[in-house]
Amino acid sequence: MTKFDHKSQLPELFKEDKLSILPVSRGGYIIGKFETFHNFNYDDVEINRRQFPSFLESLNYEDITSESTVINCAFIAGMIQDFTEEEVLCSTVNGRMSSSSFDFNIRMNKGFLKVNVDNSQIEIDGGYEGYESLSIIEAKNYISDDFLVRQLFYPHKLWTQKIGKKIRSIFLTYTNGIFHFREYAFTDNNYYNSLQLIKQKKYTVHDSVRINTEMIQQILNEIKIVDEPKVPFPQADSFERIINLCELLRQKGTLSKEEITRSYDFSERQAGYYSNAVQYLGLAESIKENDLSVQRLTKKGESFFNLSIFDRKIESIKLILSHSAFQNTLKLYFSRSTPPPEKEVIKIMYDLKLYKMNSDSTYKRRASTVISWVNWIVGLIEE
Repeated sequence: MTKFDHKSQLPELFKEDKLSILPVSRGGYIIGKFETFHNFNYDDVEINRRQFPSFLESLNYEDITSESTVINCAFIAGMIQDFTEEEVLCSTVNGRMSSSSFDFNIRMNKGFLKVNVDNSQIEIDGGYEGYESLSIIEAKNYISDDFLVRQLFYPHKLWTQKIGKKIRSIFLTYTNGIFHFREYAFTDNNYYNSLQLIKQKKYTVHDSVRINTEMIQQILNEIKIVDEPKVPFPQADSFERIINLCELLRQKGTLSKEEITRSYDFSERQAGYYSNAVQYLGLAESIKENDLSVQRLTKKGESFFNLSIFDRKIESIKLILSHSAFQNTLKLYFSRSTPPPEKEVIKIMYDLKLYKMNSDSTYKRRASTVISWVNWIVGLIEE
């Protein structure tokens, strides 16, 4: 009842009154108008390629279904060592532990509040010690807009009191073969809101085949257009989150819109939009389970995850470009070597008389998705 990893998960009462909650002991919490979340940045970051040992049979980097597996794969592929610039790293701390006792200041609407913590429970996904530092890693196998600073700050406070080495706070997110590392520093150890992003890197496991313009052009020339499905045209700009939702469905089996909203960083409206988007692509379907409408992967969706990560990207391109609005937009993009303006994308969509598109504002919102998905395809190109 008190686990809110993202601002979107806060109860309506909290949202209305700008409240947040923090644990201060094993069974005690403090509620107030203070700022507990921090937004992720989403700057373009070059992807670095790493090798994965071919002799391993018990760990498959193309079949990651948990946060512990994310960290294990990142360590074995040398991503953590490269990111921290520590040649020798040992896994030393993880799991649940007591926070010990400390106090800190947190920003409120007006001024600051001093908070005292006494033996609250914390959990560390991964702790790796080298000659120079201890890196504490918080890992998520889904994409979000923000995160709860406490997940980095409480372990930081605990371990700065326990050892003399530098404590490094790292947030690791994973989806669709991409490991995204962000390192944050607290410029004031006694100030919850003093974190700053100081470094970030993306990694993927090396694949000898890379996507180029010719591959995508060949798909454009050969792909057959499918009939538009009787579901709303997508209004879900982040294609990464669409794949990520499919990954979550694969892990859980079925998810209701309420579960998607409650468990992941989706608003109720977003949950509906992204659920419709995965249905539009044929990767998921809506069924009844105990009189409740839930999402599950289709056979096509299950087969999608039997592919290698490279082949999933190719299949994703094919799924998108089998729809006329996206195919015609990418053709226009390639013919001009520049993204087409929104008004031209709207005209493409208007001429196709798409399902349940009956107002100018609807076309405008959906055109944003068409442009975003096409940009995602172009962003895969590695010449």
